[in-house]
Amino acid sequence: MHPYEATASQILAQLRDGSLTVEQYAQSLLSRIEQRDDDVKAWAYLNPDLIIQRAKELDQIPKAERGPLHGIAIGVKDVIFTKDMPTQHGSPIYEGASPEIDSASVSILRHAGALIFGKTTTTEFAASQKGCATRNARDPGRTPGGSSSGSGAAVGDYQVPIALGTQTGGSVIRPASFNGTYGFKPTWGAISREGQKIHSLTFDTLGFFARSAADFKLLADVFEIHDDTPPEPEFGVAGASFAIAKTAVWPKAGPGTVAAMEKTAELLRESGARVEEVELPAEFAQASAWHKVLLDTDGKASFLPEYRRAADRLSPTIVGHVENIAGHTRAQILEAFDGLAALRPKLDAIAARYAAIITPSVPDEAPVGLHSTGDFCFNAMWTALHVPVINVPGLLGPNKMPVGISLVVPRYHDQHLIAVAEGVGKVLEHSAAWVATN
Repeated sequence: MHPYEATASQILAQLRDGSLTVEQYAQSLLSRIEQRDDDVKAWAYLNPDLIIQRAKELDQIPKAERGPLHGIAIGVKDVIFTKDMPTQHGSPIYEGASPEIDSASVSILRHAGALIFGKTTTTEFAASQKGCATRNARDPGRTPGGSSSGSGAAVGDYQVPIALGTQTGGSVIRPASFNGTYGFKPTWGAISREGQKIHSLTFDTLGFFARSAADFKLLADVFEIHDDTPPEPEFGVAGASFAIAKTAVWPKAGPGTVAAMEKTAELLRESGARVEEVELPAEFAQASAWHKVLLDTDGKASFLPEYRRAADRLSPTIVGHVENIAGHTRAQILEAFDGLAALRPKLDAIAARYAAIITPSVPDEAPVGLHSTGDFCFNAMWTALHVPVINVPGLLGPNKMPVGISLVVPRYHDQHLIAVAEGVGKVLEHSAAWVATN
């Protein structure tokens, strides 16, 4: 195995036992990127000289003083400030801009010894569904998803083992599904958003991409994301109960997602789990509409400075937020705030009866073409309800492209979710190669 192929947990073991240096690891990743960058285009900013310089500095740190993520390469979505790299937000307004300060998340990662590798591409302000230059890690003719386009593609293509993303609608879960990676959107508010461009104060959540659920445990510990009751050291699928929740947008599910949900249930039952389909109360059907109301109105406040400065350089989506093209009234905004607040404890109570709720991550495989990053219809409700979600890969659709499934648990049960995702992931990954058919 080449170093670039390893997960963060695997590389960490090699760095700790001295069988690999951070510089050697960085060189392996850079070689992979050199081979693949023309096809994937995951990076908004990458400086190989800076990477090697930082790697050498990390190698000089005495073993007793090394952090828990010593030497682990991490890509950073280009709406998150990095003191030694530009932060351009996928916008011509900020081309070449360098805030020269780290976001809270990047600061925490640096302190833990991580190698901040480069800036991954994003759609405009992480708020547009219009595609950027990045292509899907499995098929350059398909979208990588968004808005965390580069982060999903870079991890899916073995260019870094971990990358930061943000989710306001489905911007972590969707690219994770399309590129065949794990994607983790923690409980809303669990990680500071200081130092990153905000679209929605109500929904924005910093999240992660990785090729192993075990890597999320490393990150959760570094960011001090802990449950009131620690999960079992190893989650056992046998005897566990799962709920299948298709939600009100199920009619949008394509053949890949339909088959992925069926296959997941089948494999879990074969592994000794109890799986039952549940229908959420009718009131939850309103959650996605309320999400859109608040997404639009939060966007109005967030993007007003750019609108005043250079409206002619903004996409119609951003302009539409500021000009309230949708015509949302104050009464509708209050209804959305209060309606979602009332639904959150109800969803927590339903989810608490199961190890996790299983629900679609995406309508289907990544769509052909780069003009759009795809539909986040299956993600909006969970983002609006502030619950933690993990996309679990391991299944393929009709065109042999990845189709993930999402696991959902109550708020502030993030460590439990990671443990369940690791258990479910093993079941899916160890199954025979499977391709859905129409």
